[in-house]
Amino acid sequence: MKASTVFYWTVRLLAALIMFQTLYFKFTGASESVYIFTTVGMEPWGRVGVGVLELVATVLLLINVTAWLGAGLALGLMFGAIGMHLTILGIEVEGDGGYLFTLCLIVSICSAFVLFRNKEKVMALLPFLKHK
Repeated sequence: MKASTVFYWTVRLLAALIMFQTLYFKFTGASESVYIFTTVGMEPWGRVGVGVLELVATVLLLINVTAWLGAGLALGLMFGAIGMHLTILGIEVEGDGGYLFTLCLIVSICSAFVLFRNKEKVMALLPFLKHK
């Protein structure tokens, strides 16, 4: 297997694993998740809704033909999370030392790479969007 293929799978798995491991906290109503979504005015519907979207993005990232769609969804979700960190929450949330913010950045970078690697599929979608 080529090194570029291994790297591509590693990046996809890293993004998927990060999002997947946070689902437990969102779906069980862990105190940190409740705090975050209460602070941004989206508790509980936002916490559960974002969790469902992250689960969809995770599954899409793991399937070869839909990885780019999962990356696009993940990148959109992470832009929202980064925006909330920079405007409302702060980099550090409840003494985490910026851990959650760092995870957002990692998923964003991984997702951007997956989109770049699939740029022909992304570009093929753009004319469709222009005609709507």
